[in-house]
Formats: sequence, structure tokens, C-alpha cells
Amino acid sequence: MARQNFYLICLLFLPVAVTVFCLPVAAQAPRDYMTEDEVELVRDAQDIDERVIVLTKMIDRRFAALNVNVGGATVPAKETSKWGPAPTGTKTELIDDIKKLLEKAIDDIDNVAMHPIVYSDDKGRSEKDKKKDAQRFPDAMRNLAASVKRYQPGLKTLLDSATDEKQRGLIMASLESCDEIISASTKGLPEGKN
Repeated sequence: MARQNFYLICLLFLPVAVTVFCLPVAAQAPRDYMTEDEVELVRDAQDIDERVIVLTKMIDRRFAALNVNVGGATVPAKETSKWGPAPTGTKTELIDDIKKLLEKAIDDIDNVAMHPIVYSDDKGRSEKDKKKDAQRFPDAMRNLAASVKRYQPGLKTLLDSATDEKQRGLIMASLESCDEIISASTKGLPEGKN
């Protein structure tokens, strides 16, 4: 009889125990590699040249949070409310953010390359606007390539000071993304334009 009561009590408290022990795990939402304010800025930057500028500033902010100078422009004081607070996280999380932001930039560039945006050829558009639209993709490639060239020394510095294999793997993946971007930028632009 005592044994049956023991089993009954265990069966009654099992759902409670599972809930109590699983709640902390469920409460830990996966970390987003962009802040809420940055998500809005990316959403607003629909043209590829503007999108690349936003993404590279986001990467610059991660390097600044890691105290690694990559020569990036800081967000002007008048724009801090638009960008929101500086990104935070552990060293590994910020390095992972950089990797994911580089991958996002590559994905966005690839998407535009495979599905070129055809801007309206309305008669009301000026020749200046039409010329600017035609330059958006090449400008984005040049800006992204210039930025990753700035990032490479900073990533190598981080690689030298990496404390674990996860950090090393993330940094190596970021360096590979930088090489991929530089290679694509020299192949994708007309001679003399890079």
C-alpha cells in the first residue's frame, strides 16, 4: 500500500516537476544578432546600397563593443536615438553577431544579384535619379568590400586572443566571408571600377 501511494504521489508531482525544471530553459529565448532599433533600420533600408551601409555600421558597433578599432565611423550623436543603445553581449556573442551580419550582407547582395531590382522608368524621374539607381549595386559592392578590408585586421587580432574553439570557429568563418566578399567585388565590377 505504501508503495502504491509513493507511485501515486510521484505521478501527481511529475507534471509539476517537469514544468518547474523546463520553465527556465523555455524562458531563454535565442539571442537576436540585431537590436530592435537595428532591425527597424534594416527594414527601412530597402535599396542595397543603403542596406550595406546600415549592416556595416552594425558590424562597426560590434567591434566597438569588443574594443577593437577597425576604423569604422561612429554613430553621430544626433543619430544615437535612431540606432538605440550599443549592442551588448559576451565576447562570443558579439563575434557571432559579426559573423551573422556578414552572412546577412552576403545574402542580401546575392539576392539582388540573382533578382535585379528594376526601378521604374517613369518620365517624371530625373536622369540623376536613374543614374543613382544604376549605381546602387556597384556602390554596395565597393562599400562592403572596403569595409571587410577594414575588418580583416580586427578579426585577426580577435583570432589571436580567442579563448576557446567556438570563438576561433566564428572568427575563421567571418574571415572566410570577408575573403568571399573581396573576391566577388573584384569579379563583379567592370575593370577599373573597384
